[in-house]
Amino acid sequence: MSVTTVKWTVADYHRIIAAGILEGRKVELIGGEIIEMAPEGESHAYCSDEAGEYLIYLLGDRAKVRQGKPITLPLNNSEPEPDIAVIQRLGQNYREHHPYPENIFWLIEYSNSTLTKDLGIKNKIYAAAGIAEYWVVNLRTMELIVFRDPTDAGYQFRETLTHGNINPLAFPNVSVAIDRLFGN
Repeated sequence: MSVTTVKWTVADYHRIIAAGILEGRKVELIGGEIIEMAPEGESHAYCSDEAGEYLIYLLGDRAKVRQGKPITLPLNNSEPEPDIAVIQRLGQNYREHHPYPENIFWLIEYSNSTLTKDLGIKNKIYAAAGIAEYWVVNLRTMELIVFRDPTDAGYQFRETLTHGNINPLAFPNVSVAIDRLFGN
């Protein structure tokens, strides 16, 4: 006997949430599957929070920095909750929908226990959705892994940094201190 897994659409997922079935559970929709999210450890919570505040200060009115909130990737039936999403300022439009790929400048995930997922399935869905830039902060090694040039098969560019500055593609005149992403 073969087993078939039910794949959920974003619309299905929203109906499940509205019905209260997932109340009190930390989950996200990834590739049509409802996945439980790992709890945040102290280092993860501290570093992502500090980086979020730093980026808010650094970017000012140029972009909105959302921390731990959903984004909607309709083409691959996903609604992940990246640690940081740097998005267009669309004000009350976000009352009607979470940011779509065309609203996203770049995403950042902080990884310790979720490193395999963040470098694997999340990397693939973000690239397939056309997210121009994706950063993974590896909390085990204190490295920033930068992905750029998305294709349906994944990102074509990968670079690992441990110090210095980086200029996001969407804001080439903004210099982000890598140490500040590590909470330093």
